[in-house]
Amino acid sequence: MEPNDPNTSKADSGEKKPELFIFIDAVKYPVTKTSMTGAEIKALARIDAQYQLYLEEQGDRPDKPITDAGALSIRNDMHFYAIPPATMGREFQKS
Repeated sequence: MEPNDPNTSKADSGEKKPELFIFIDAVKYPVTKTSMTGAEIKALARIDAQYQLYLEEQGDRPDKPITDAGALSIRNDMHFYAIPPATMGREFQKS
């Protein structure tokens, strides 16, 4: 097809936005943005705004807390998880 051919679609011309996949609480989500804030990531997964969001790191590195306002470069297959407020370090009673 010629570049000015009316039958050429946007997908053929390479103008399609890249689609990445991230995981939030083990659920796969498609994203087209290459930068997102913690608040945007929470909104995508419909996570309560009061929850703390973390980026899972590989190996022995500690997981990274993500703030609501902090922008993060998005890469394919990133894994995030959310924790309700006041649960870190708390012991749970067994039923």
